[in-house]
Amino acid sequence: MNIELITKQAIEIVSETGNYIRNEQSKFNIKNIEVKGKHDFVTSVDKNSEKKLVDGLIKILPESGFIAEENTSNKHGKKYNWIIDPLDGTTNFIHGLPPYAISVALVEDNKLILGIVYEITADECFYANIQSKAFLNDKEIKVSQTELIDESLIATGFPYHDYKRIDQFMKTLEYFFVNSHGVRRLGSAATDLAYVACGRFDSFYEYNLNPWDVAAGALIIQQAGGKVSDFRGGQDFIFGKEIIASNEILYQDFLKIINEIMVLDV
Repeated sequence: MNIELITKQAIEIVSETGNYIRNEQSKFNIKNIEVKGKHDFVTSVDKNSEKKLVDGLIKILPESGFIAEENTSNKHGKKYNWIIDPLDGTTNFIHGLPPYAISVALVEDNKLILGIVYEITADECFYANIQSKAFLNDKEIKVSQTELIDESLIATGFPYHDYKRIDQFMKTLEYFFVNSHGVRRLGSAATDLAYVACGRFDSFYEYNLNPWDVAAGALIIQQAGGKVSDFRGGQDFIFGKEIIASNEILYQDFLKIINEIMVLDV
């Protein structure tokens, strides 16, 4: 496998799909949405974007399968699978509010080997593969060097339908309100992770996320020198519905705070 060539070809497909989304947003009517669940929306743009991605990526790697938010393809690859969110931040998109992004990852035997996050409104493409450094529009990026939680900027996402841990989550917000430079919630987990990779955010955490929200950004962070885990410090962050990400300096302190507050032993 030529992972560099596949990365380049996948970026082209993601960029073309991003142009489609950008053009559609300019004429989008908020009435044209479907409700999948409480606070969970989908549009024809999501579905069409996913089809464009699937159709393009299968040509690059014909033996691959897909784990995709809108279930455009139910093909499962024995070795390679693409993990796709065609429009992460749909609520932002339908309101004309940045950011919103395409997130595409490739796994080989369930190991992340490629990640692309394209934040459409700023025309910023973050990417990395297992053999490369991390990049933003062809310029190398690294995680921050912030050493203290007190000096860090934290990103998170608000629960939108699973409120079982809402009390614990509110306690984390209180802690970081008091003990950091602040907390930001952008509405696109893929973008949040990309911003950790390039040092705009020092740390990120969220629960009840899906594989397509986090897979690409997680690899980009790792290749940018950061650390990613679940709330217990394990590696079940793709399918385990919880993730923290940080630079290596802050990671242990950040993990300790999230673990003590958010982990509910049953």
